[in-house]
Amino acid sequence: MHSLNLYSKIEPYLNFQDEIEELYDAFLKICEELKVKKAIDIGCGQGEFLLQLQEMGIETFGTDLSSEQVKVCKSKKLNVECIDIENVTEKFDCATAIFDVLNYMDKKTLEKFVQNTYNLLVSEGYFIFDINTLYGFEDVADGSLNINLEDKFIAIDAVFSEKILTTNIVLFSSEDNGKYTKEEDFITQHFHEKNAVKKLLDKCGFEVKQIINFHLHSEEKPDKLIFICQK
Repeated sequence: MHSLNLYSKIEPYLNFQDEIEELYDAFLKICEELKVKKAIDIGCGQGEFLLQLQEMGIETFGTDLSSEQVKVCKSKKLNVECIDIENVTEKFDCATAIFDVLNYMDKKTLEKFVQNTYNLLVSEGYFIFDINTLYGFEDVADGSLNINLEDKFIAIDAVFSEKILTTNIVLFSSEDNGKYTKEEDFITQHFHEKNAVKKLLDKCGFEVKQIINFHLHSEEKPDKLIFICQK
């Protein structure tokens, strides 16, 4: 949980906004086509996608396991809770999980998550999510990034090995006395092979309606897959 909170502190400085907006647009288009009326966004971050859903007239609820992200959402008057989805009792006609949410889970956690998501949906409800491809991990995510700001220094080092991406994060923040405080943590992401995900969805009762190859960083190969599934 702590690592997600540290990530939430550095996220505004990572310049992912264009990629996130492009992915959001793809999800919004799908929600519009499916005529979604009531949606839950799982791993909702700072609530930007929820706001865009609301602009389309969709009733929304969000969950995130980072208390820092939920605080930001609540400041925007969004209906969001820091809660595991297995404790959500409401039903929705659509569940979304955007920008790597499923990649943060190992195989065992993912199976429980998919089953819990199935339980959140009304009959014939939709589950829409993205996962990173092998290309997305090996050629896009793997590498280092340093960000030097006036009052902060951020160092990110991501290594992909044995189907796991480990991202080490170090944040130095300046204090009023001129000294710096150091925060350090890591995030783990897992590669999930397309056919294995399809089998898991089938096992949990979902029908895969469509898998979209999505190109965020390269026209050569897709770095993400978007799944559209129905209960």
